[in-house]
Amino acid sequence: MTDARLRRGRGSLAVSFFVQGVTFALLVTRIPAIQDRYGISDALLPAFLAAVPILAGVASVMTEKVVARVGPAVVLRWAQPFVLLALLAVGVGDRLWHAALALGLFGLAVGALDASMNMLGVSLQRAYGRSIMLGFHASYSLGGIAGASLAWVGAHWHLSLFVSYLPVVAVLLPLAFVGSRWYVAGGDGVGVAAEAGDGKRSGVAFTLLLPLCLVMTFAYIGDSTVSNWSAKYLQDVLGGSEELATVPYNAYMVTTLLGRAVGDFGVRRFGAATVVRAGAVLGALGFAVVAVSPGAWIGIFGFTVLGLGLSVIVPQTFAAAGRLFPGASDAAVARLNVFNYVGFLIGSPLVGALGDAWSYRGAMLVPMVLVLVTVVYATSFGSRPARYGGGHERPRTVDVG
Repeated sequence: MTDARLRRGRGSLAVSFFVQGVTFALLVTRIPAIQDRYGISDALLPAFLAAVPILAGVASVMTEKVVARVGPAVVLRWAQPFVLLALLAVGVGDRLWHAALALGLFGLAVGALDASMNMLGVSLQRAYGRSIMLGFHASYSLGGIAGASLAWVGAHWHLSLFVSYLPVVAVLLPLAFVGSRWYVAGGDGVGVAAEAGDGKRSGVAFTLLLPLCLVMTFAYIGDSTVSNWSAKYLQDVLGGSEELATVPYNAYMVTTLLGRAVGDFGVRRFGAATVVRAGAVLGALGFAVVAVSPGAWIGIFGFTVLGLGLSVIVPQTFAAAGRLFPGASDAAVARLNVFNYVGFLIGSPLVGALGDAWSYRGAMLVPMVLVLVTVVYATSFGSRPARYGGGHERPRTVDVG
């Protein structure tokens, strides 16, 4: 495979991550508007929101079977347009069943997209022979910031969902489809052998994958805690204004982007396990600061630290699965991706229930402990000398961008 082709593949996949970041942010940040448009009651809203990650998990499992026949590039090429069109459909309907159908299609398409996108990322990282996975997720974070900003514009100018979504979809849909022409898979035959020294594993042993599944779950419990509760926590617990309550999530997203932008350099220098340990400790420290914060600005600082810590964990978990099962990385990524949605489903209700029954300060200690447990499982990410994480980094003469 030529260096030029790998560079094009890396660039096109980064665009795909960016597009998905924009799309997902446009959906989740306009949930109140979606609720108002369709008349979804507060009691029914959790069921609608839970259906999306559940269907996404189902689609992720199905994607494992599909990519075995057609490859992840084909799945991603068609899943991304469906996600964008499903987003547009959310803004078109006016009846409850319209919302259910559109969100259901969104969930199914997102599951296939997330799985195939990370499969390609893991495969390309293997072809490069060095850490590049965090860069893809940095593109996703950048897209999330852009999508949240576009959502703010729509809300500020009181635009309908359809009017807000249409120009974005009109730009991103052809961009994603044209960019998909350059998707490449590095191939399981390119790169390094498993660190365990037993050569390529042709199957996925769940007992070996389980530690990474737990890490993925804990990371997304932490992430969903921030996305769902940071504004309420700052306003109701720390006494911040309604305007100030919008700052924590933005700060979290910015530091997530920064952490991912530089994270690959840390992995190459210190190894994946060390970077993940540092991220887990920083994440736990951020939750601790939030829990004991005497005021709003200290709380914002805690959420800022959280972004730096959690930013490195998810991308490196996908990369570790690819290294652990180099002969079946697509299957490993598809199964691991399910626990993304498990964490999302658990995190928000868990914090809400603990906050109501106990206190929201105390509730913040639970994701703190879970994120800190990641330190125990850091050995699953490779030994310290492994700059790529699979035994060695390939010579600089083969670096391609």
